[in-house]
Amino acid sequence: MASPYPAPKTEAATISREEVLGLLKASAAAPTRRDFILVDLRRTDFEGGTIRGSINLPAQSLYPTLPAIYGVFKAAGLTKVIFYCGSSRGRGARAAGWLADYLASVGETEMQSLALFEGVRGWANAGGAFVAWMDEYDEAVWSKAAATA
Repeated sequence: MASPYPAPKTEAATISREEVLGLLKASAAAPTRRDFILVDLRRTDFEGGTIRGSINLPAQSLYPTLPAIYGVFKAAGLTKVIFYCGSSRGRGARAAGWLADYLASVGETEMQSLALFEGVRGWANAGGAFVAWMDEYDEAVWSKAAATA
C-alpha cells in the first residue's frame, strides 16, 4: 500500500542510544536545561514500554501537522528532535527526514531532526543501563520480539 505522504527528500541523520542516554542523564541532573525531545511514533504497537520522557505522536498524524509541531518545539527552545519507532528504519527515519525537510524549507539552522539508531527495540535489548530509563518496561514483550526477529 502506498503512503499518502511523500518520501522525505532528506536522509535521516541518526543518533546513537549511548548519546541519547547521555542526554537523558544530563537532563536529569539539570532539568531546566533540557533542549531535546524524544518522539515515539508507534501507535498500535506501542507496547513493552517507552523511553522515559518521550511523547507519543503516531507517525500517521505527523506529516500534516509538521508546521504546528515545529512551532511548539521552536517555542520550547528545543535543538534536537529525536524520533523513534520499533527499529527506526521505517517510521523513525521517515519522520526525521520529513522534519529535516521542513526545517530546511523554513531556514531553521538551530534545530536538528534525528532518528534513534535501532529504535526502541535496540534500546530495550541493550541491557540494564538502557532499560532503567524506560517507563512501563515489559521484559516479556522484548523477549518475544527478540525471539521472532
